[in-house]
Amino acid sequence: MLVEFQAKRRLYSCGHNKYNGLGIFDEDTYEFTEIKPSLFENDDILDFSVGFDHTLILTSNSKLIGFGDNTYGQLGNGITEAQLIPIQIELPKLRFNENISNYHVFCGYFKSFLYFPPSSSNLEEDLIKLFRRKEFCDISFKTENGEIIEAHKLILKYRLNQNQNENEKLQEIISKKSIKESNQIFEMIYSNNPKINPKLYFEIKEIINSNEKIEETMKRIYLNENENDFIIERKEKQYKFPKLILIMRSELYRGMFLSVTNDKSNKVTDYSELSNKSFQLLEYWIYSNQIKDEIQITQEIIDEIKIGIDYFQLNQTNPNLFDLLINKFDNQNQNQNQNQNQIQNQNQNQNQKKRKEKCLIF
Repeated sequence: MLVEFQAKRRLYSCGHNKYNGLGIFDEDTYEFTEIKPSLFENDDILDFSVGFDHTLILTSNSKLIGFGDNTYGQLGNGITEAQLIPIQIELPKLRFNENISNYHVFCGYFKSFLYFPPSSSNLEEDLIKLFRRKEFCDISFKTENGEIIEAHKLILKYRLNQNQNENEKLQEIISKKSIKESNQIFEMIYSNNPKINPKLYFEIKEIINSNEKIEETMKRIYLNENENDFIIERKEKQYKFPKLILIMRSELYRGMFLSVTNDKSNKVTDYSELSNKSFQLLEYWIYSNQIKDEIQITQEIIDEIKIGIDYFQLNQTNPNLFDLLINKFDNQNQNQNQNQNQIQNQNQNQNQKKRKEKCLIF
């Protein structure tokens, strides 16, 4: 069996080494020398940046390493003393430092930045990311070499045809594939994207519900309370969600559920400033990326939703929820104005008709 070797990223430096900004414990050097601080000898390097005489390195083990000049506190360790020996810097209270690979570091002249780009708003991409998170996998398949590949039973249930034997058929296909091909198969099932590997997609197309959109899948989960494993209590009403869906849609819950230290209970009393109508609107949008038709949009709802989007840190799509609400609100007002004009015209016509009738009588 061939084992794929994953080489670690290496970082080399050379040049002026004041305050050990090169991280190599040496004088100025004219040749590239590998930086090997013991603080991250077992980690992979995700990102790094160099300032005037200081350096920051982000590692795969959720570590931020810094060294060099610190006259203006540019290392972010709370003091202003130069750090000749690389130190681990305490990260700020980031929302999701377990996903440190999403962050980037930038060093300026005497300043530094830690940047977190927005999460993907593409539901297919989010599903594939979840597929790779083992802590949420609850069903296993064996590849041709006996390797175990794990998946999400809930997502498979709603992506495969509704037949009890579909998982068995999937296992039969996976048992003849390599680990790489198996991963591609699951990515195609989750995203319904045959372009990943058209040949493999042809083999699984009979068991996959290929005509169903991801949003329709989410709405079906929404209607099936048996699959919901997290409760949000608001006043005297309960709202049930699958944790997987909340992870995809809300950065607040992504941080809550994927955090090592946070409470992982299945119930939380949550934001009470939202009216039930606004919360129902958010609930439906979380699953479907659509606004519930029967809810009449008011300015109060728009104001509440704006607060709710920020509070729950909802991942936005294009167009985003707030824009959709504004458009629907404008259309409603326009339709109401048109209806009022029609009623006024009808009343005017009726009044004119009555006046004519009176004139004829006299």
